[in-house]
Amino acid sequence: MTIKTGDNVKILLGKDRGKVGKVVQIFPAYQKVVVEGLNMMKKHLKKRGKQAGKKIEYASPMHISNV
Repeated sequence: MTIKTGDNVKILLGKDRGKVGKVVQIFPAYQKVVVEGLNMMKKHLKKRGKQAGKKIEYASPMHISNV
């Protein structure tokens, strides 16, 4: 089965099991895909100069076998 950008996929394993999302990005060398709005991770950014520190959320890549 070939997965392409823009395909709708169902998550088989992990915390988002059973949810459906759209493939945004593919990393064929690592056999990973990024699904829009699923497998979200939080990253803490330190303050830099006058900018305040903050938390950002991003979609983390997941292995192709999990979709």
